[in-house]
Amino acid sequence: MRDLMGIMKQAQAMQEKMANLQSEMDGIEVTGASGGGSVRVTMTAKGQMKGVSIDPSLMVADEREILEDLIVAACNDARGKAEATMQERMAELTKGLPLPPGMKLPF
Repeated sequence: MRDLMGIMKQAQAMQEKMANLQSEMDGIEVTGASGGGSVRVTMTAKGQMKGVSIDPSLMVADEREILEDLIVAACNDARGKAEATMQERMAELTKGLPLPPGMKLPF
């Protein structure tokens, strides 16, 4: 019974920490880049787009497919950085403790 109470307390504490992390995610911004930095995308850790910067030399009509691919690659880079940032933040919050059974990360 004590083990169950301990697990329940741990789960409750983790839920509170994850709720705090969810609200913190709104303020975290990451920048992803592709094409040697010619396309840069800034987004929140939740995936909300904040800005796109494109090297003007890429703005040629026949380069549209390449440009689209570079934007997608920059978005994927930003998402990867956001996920890594959130995993680091969660590890800091939980002091490396494993998640209770059935609990998932908020991202």
